[in-house]
Amino acid sequence: MSSVASPIPGARFVDPKVLSRVGNLELLARHVVDGFINGLHRAPFFGASIDFAEHREYVAGDDIRRVDWRLYARTDRYYVKQYEADTNTNFTILFDISRSMSFSSGGVTKLEYGSYLAACLAYLSQRQRDRVGIMTFDEDLVTHVPPSAKHFNVVLHTLDRAKAERPGKLSGPLHKMAEHFKRRGILLLISDFYDEPAEILDAIKPLRLLGNDLIVFHVLDPREIDFDYDDASSFEDLESREQIPVVPDAFRKQYRALVQAHVDGLRQKFSEQRIDYALLNTTEPLDRALFSYLSSRERLLRVR
Repeated sequence: MSSVASPIPGARFVDPKVLSRVGNLELLARHVVDGFINGLHRAPFFGASIDFAEHREYVAGDDIRRVDWRLYARTDRYYVKQYEADTNTNFTILFDISRSMSFSSGGVTKLEYGSYLAACLAYLSQRQRDRVGIMTFDEDLVTHVPPSAKHFNVVLHTLDRAKAERPGKLSGPLHKMAEHFKRRGILLLISDFYDEPAEILDAIKPLRLLGNDLIVFHVLDPREIDFDYDDASSFEDLESREQIPVVPDAFRKQYRALVQAHVDGLRQKFSEQRIDYALLNTTEPLDRALFSYLSSRERLLRVR
């Protein structure tokens, strides 16, 4: 599986502006994920373990390669093999809800887009019998829902109530989070990463050293990437509230170069640590984000 430049054909309700009118995270996640999977023509799965756990009856959408044909020959019924990786994976979302995540240039905010991503991936994970949990943070750890097979609705409730109100800092909260992960699992970090690449890598290193599979989604508004403004005015730093007078035409080229250098620095640092990184903007269809995630999972499983 490899990254693609366009959304998967067949996915439904993936435009973030459309999603913002749904108003129900569970319904939103179900529409996006089911549409995405229909577009793939099969349900993706995480399991790559060779530790057999149990059988279960075949249901439409299961990978036929997992059918136990010997058991079929004895029972005349279809069963698929369950593996430990199918039933024992902890999937935890680490969600940045710092004040800068409230930014929007006219569409959805970064916080809303991150919530859609988190809801979709939590739904996908619990559909595949993983235990799901979430931690939200700004300058400190805000909420902690430990991974559980029964916590999907709690995760959605946490996302629905999240507000981007305080300034943020990665280092302190992520070091605190590391204390909670005694068991290896999948961690998805969603943030706008307003820190230096070296500081960001230092902040997440304790999580990686515990043996977790770490996947990073870097969420930005299109105007944060392109700086597509025309009129001179004062721009406010949402974290510090500092007002900065800027003439966009004079600053745009330098700004874009700085953003690109930041993104390139993050991509290089994460690649060196075998951490998959995806830059997403808040107008990007969510099926593309899902495909990036599943591609990341496959690459990570290959290097385990």
